[in-house]
Amino acid sequence: MPQPGIEADKQRIREEVWKELQERGAALFPGARGRIPNFKGAPAAAERLEATPEWRRARAIKCNPDAPQRAVRLRALRAGKVVYMAVPRLRERKCFWELDPARIDARDFGRAATIAGAATFGRPLHPRRLPHIDLIVAGSVAVNRRGERLGKGGGYSDLEFAIGHEVGAIDGRTVIATTVHPLQVLERRIPVTDHDFSLDLIATPQELIRPSRAKRVRPEGILPEHLTPGLRRDVPVLRDIGF
Repeated sequence: MPQPGIEADKQRIREEVWKELQERGAALFPGARGRIPNFKGAPAAAERLEATPEWRRARAIKCNPDAPQRAVRLRALRAGKVVYMAVPRLRERKCFWELDPARIDARDFGRAATIAGAATFGRPLHPRRLPHIDLIVAGSVAVNRRGERLGKGGGYSDLEFAIGHEVGAIDGRTVIATTVHPLQVLERRIPVTDHDFSLDLIATPQELIRPSRAKRVRPEGILPEHLTPGLRRDVPVLRDIGF
């Protein structure tokens, strides 16, 4: 299991970023603390990501369900890309929703790009039915220019990545991106553990950051020693794939 000291360091960084976003008026409803923070300029950051060749090449995208990445999901559907979103807390065996724009009326794309809409318009899918994922868009609390990333602390984004790797849907060709506010881009190291993945693209409203691929860090699947008793109990798909 990760060392408690590392987890405490991560949480201190989260708290600092959440506070900074709130105090400087960069956070949007419902506030920053305890979540992947919605931020002013999120649509502009999505537009900057959309301009990359990695985005243009991608046909299948896995995107987090949080509010700041709604613009990413909407742009993907409008571009004809199939979007995969995880069921909250991976609580179902079919723990991904497939949002195929060919099966959704274009007038409903805006609703489908929300977490509630994904449950309505998405097709539940077992991870073994996932295609190759060309691009992952992960929500972040903090990042740095090396590509190190912090989520909100639940561990589900890392677990989704690991499950995708176990079933062959995610591999070394998969590009990993995030969209963040500039205040979330730190000029210091972020502590990481063996189950954390690093980023290939970081889009803010003002710039696109390309961390060195030479420093890219990715786990090659599920690390059994990092699965808590709660995850083993509450994520049924883990048993399906042998964990």
